[in-house]
Amino acid sequence: MARLSVNLNKIALLRNSRRTGVPDLQEFAQIALEEGAAGITVHPRPDERHIRRQDVVALSTLMQPKRPRFELNVEGYPDERLLQIGSEVRPEQCTLVPDAPGAFTSDKGWNLTEEELRHVLPSIAFLKGWGCRVILFVDPDPTVPDRVRETGADGIEIYTGAYAAAFRANQYVSVLDACAETARSAQASRLIVNAGHDLNLLNLLPLLARIPFLAEASIGHELTVDALRDGFGPTVRRYAAALAAAGNGAISATSTAGVPQ
Repeated sequence: MARLSVNLNKIALLRNSRRTGVPDLQEFAQIALEEGAAGITVHPRPDERHIRRQDVVALSTLMQPKRPRFELNVEGYPDERLLQIGSEVRPEQCTLVPDAPGAFTSDKGWNLTEEELRHVLPSIAFLKGWGCRVILFVDPDPTVPDRVRETGADGIEIYTGAYAAAFRANQYVSVLDACAETARSAQASRLIVNAGHDLNLLNLLPLLARIPFLAEASIGHELTVDALRDGFGPTVRRYAAALAAAGNGAISATSTAGVPQ
C-alpha cells in the first residue's frame, strides 16, 4: 500500500506571514496523522522561509510516541546543517535533494556525477550509520537507479513536477512512461520507489496505475490548495484513500480512462 506523507511546508509558509504562530504546525501534523497520513515531510531550508529548524524538533517530539509506525521524513540538501538536524531528531527517512541554498523549489534530481558523488556518499554513510533510510531525489530517467544503488542509498523519490506540468497540458503520456520506466528500473535494483512534487487527486491516478508498487508519495502544495476548498482533514483522507486504492489493486488503466491524455 502506498503511504501518504503530508508535506507541511506551505502551512509553515502561511504561519511565517504573521508573528502569531498561526497556523500551528503541530496541530496540522496531528490532524494529518489522525486522518490517514502515514507520515510527515518537512524541508528545513537554510533561509527558513517555511519550515524552521525548531519546527523539525517540535514535530519530532510530537510524533515520538507514534514512531516508527508514523514516520518523519526530513528532506533537503545534504549540507552540514541538514546532517546536524538529522542527527538531532533521527528521522525514519531522509530524502536528499540537489538544491542550491537559494533554490525556489526542488525541481531537478541528482545526476550522480563524480562531483555530486564526492558530496553525497559521505552524507549517505553518515545518515545510514544510525539507521536512517536514505532516499535520493531523481528525475524520471531509467538510467539513474543503477547509480543510486551503487551509492548505498535505500531508494529514490521520482521528481513528478514535469509530469504534473505535462498533465496540465494534457500531453503527459511520454513523461508518465519515463516515470514508470524509472520506477521499474529502481524496483529491479531492489530500491524503494517514492514520488513527489505537484501531485494531486487527478494526476495521481495514472501514476498509481503505472506504478502500483509505489511506496510513498510526499504531497504538500496541491494538498494544501485542495484543503483551502474542502478542509484539511477531509482532504488528507481523500489523498490517503487514493493511495490506499493503488495498494488494494483498485486503480487500473481502465479506471483512468476518463482522465485527459
